[in-house]
Amino acid sequence: MIRRTVKALIFDMDGLMIDSERLYFDAQREIGRRYKRRVEDELLWKLMGRKPLESLKLFVHELNLPLSPEEAKVLRDELMRERMKNDLKPMPGLYFILDAFYGKLFLAVSTGAEKEFLDIALDNLGIRDRFDVLQASDEIKNGKPDPEIFLVTCTKLGVAPDESIILEDSENGVKAGKNTGCYVIAVPSEYTRAQDFSQADFIAHDLFEAAQHIQEKFIEKKTRSSDEEI
Repeated sequence: MIRRTVKALIFDMDGLMIDSERLYFDAQREIGRRYKRRVEDELLWKLMGRKPLESLKLFVHELNLPLSPEEAKVLRDELMRERMKNDLKPMPGLYFILDAFYGKLFLAVSTGAEKEFLDIALDNLGIRDRFDVLQASDEIKNGKPDPEIFLVTCTKLGVAPDESIILEDSENGVKAGKNTGCYVIAVPSEYTRAQDFSQADFIAHDLFEAAQHIQEKFIEKKTRSSDEEI
């Protein structure tokens, strides 16, 4: 039986579903090298979860680059297309957690990435058909930590925020999830482990542990279809 009314599981993408933070870090450091700038981890952490142009405005400003944010985005997009098409890997436990809850909960992706990069990831990994809603940042005005993207996702799913669980790997994402009113599980990556996850409801080592926590805390054996029959 369901111990709490949970209907949806919402995934961040970068660093949570796919090992892309290392690709973003590498691409942004490459931009820095081209302009003889040193790019510290602390700056890269600040960019995580934000809308692309929003993050690059901060990137350009902090490094005092002779580029507009729009020019920096074009450059980063070029670098990321190449990296994602040739070196994209799923995070440990991704297929496991999808298999565990497909057909039991609504599944969605809510990512600060644009639709182009969401499409590359889903198609390369062959998991597009697992999700009920795919929400990229293109239609979103305010990036994380603003809750807008998760509120839009919940609306599209037809569920209330307190009926949803969010999986996030960044501090900005956790804040956005909590600002939405959802139950938030942080799954820090090697690039985000030093961030502040104190607002998260649970911190998991990986997606395997996140799946176990959801199963034990919220779900016993009922599937979504059997719930709808009652």
